[in-house]
Amino acid sequence: MNPLDILAQYWPRLLDGTLMTIKLTLLGALIAALVSPAFALIRVHASPMAQAPLRLYVSFMRGTPILAQLFLIYYGSGQFRPLLQEWGLWTFFRDPFNCALLAFALNSTAYQTEILRGGILGVPRGEIEAAKAIGMSRITALRRVVFPHAYRIAWPALGNEVILLMKASALASVVTVFDVMGRTRQIFSKTFDFSVYLWAALIYLSITAIFVLLWRQAERRLSRHIGAQHTAQGTRQHLKETRA
Repeated sequence: MNPLDILAQYWPRLLDGTLMTIKLTLLGALIAALVSPAFALIRVHASPMAQAPLRLYVSFMRGTPILAQLFLIYYGSGQFRPLLQEWGLWTFFRDPFNCALLAFALNSTAYQTEILRGGILGVPRGEIEAAKAIGMSRITALRRVVFPHAYRIAWPALGNEVILLMKASALASVVTVFDVMGRTRQIFSKTFDFSVYLWAALIYLSITAIFVLLWRQAERRLSRHIGAQHTAQGTRQHLKETRA
């Protein structure tokens, strides 16, 4: 079958899979983004004993394949069905989308925690001391000094993490979540035409390109004052050289 015919006939399914991929990726990354700042602070400021459970969690999530994590949650939860039913959680765990979302959120939280920890450690100590000197409380200093600077440092790495999460979301198809790859495999099982995988690759490429464009625009907004400072410094240097 002609590749264009495949697209013309099955584009509604591919579109449905694309929306599922975007939904899974954005929700997983958002949940991780809400949790990781607190975890990053624990990794930076807590005692080694207090950090131990979090470090174990981060090491496990970063050191094991996300596919294994997905299987542990989706298939492993079935081993505890009576207990989950007693706690009222079985309705959540029997849904493959919920299990995939939980696996991706847990995995991304581990990576975002370490990325943001590096950003916090990269904030110059002088800025923190200056915030304390003008009377900022610890919470205010975190909100107005530490986290804004840490996110500017960590922003490119966080973008890469979201892209990797989006590509990893293709694994959700193995637990019957019909994302792009799930729909692609479904279409291939009917047509046996490999060109559908080409369309799937182009869809992933398009999502990534659009995301990178938007992420870079956000990065420019976060760093716009840095460009202004460089411009001002260059102007002052030019005036000094002119006067000399």
